[in-house]
Amino acid sequence: MRSDAREAAFKIIFADLFGGDGKKGFRAAIYKELKLKDEECAFAEGLVNAVFSHKDALMEEISAHVTRFADYRIYPADKAVLLLALAEIRYCDDVPPVVSVSEAAALARKYSTEKSADFVNGVLGGIINK
Repeated sequence: MRSDAREAAFKIIFADLFGGDGKKGFRAAIYKELKLKDEECAFAEGLVNAVFSHKDALMEEISAHVTRFADYRIYPADKAVLLLALAEIRYCDDVPPVVSVSEAAALARKYSTEKSADFVNGVLGGIINK
């Protein structure tokens, strides 16, 4: 399922925020842990590569929609979810933005807080409705 692929991509992006380098061995371990099929691994790889290739531009867009505080104050889990979802919105033409937002809120709820899910939903909603 693509939800599992998104979760794998989230874990890789989250680790990168703490100085992880997302090496293939680490990625393979995450994919194995989540029992991803080949097409799911490919989807996750595409998301991770999109984030790593466009991270500065994605963060700039996120920061423009987080007006109450500086982007360095965003919880790392929320930042990873936002990067993942925005990369999916911008670079995956076969996924409707509302699906990306919904999946991002679910990841935030699972790995952060209920308030984080609302925060992620609000930021991404602001971006796609602009």
